[in-house]
Amino acid sequence: MRIFVQQKETGLYFKDITAWVPNTSDAMDFVSSTAAIDFCVANKLRDVQLVLKFEEEKYDIVMPMVPLGQPHQERPNEKV
Repeated sequence: MRIFVQQKETGLYFKDITAWVPNTSDAMDFVSSTAAIDFCVANKLRDVQLVLKFEEEKYDIVMPMVPLGQPHQERPNEKV
């Protein structure tokens, strides 16, 4: 599994603090999802998501990052 940080709006992947790239082959591959999250928090990155890529694309996972303090939105079928 490879772990990337992606801008939600542009689809670009994080390469370094001054560069975002269109391809995962050029992007930074984080050692863990925790390291990626910690990096985003430390650098105050907004409107990003984690992308977990597997050998088979059908198993890829996209996890939007929600800023701290943002209100929880209920799911349509969620009971309170």
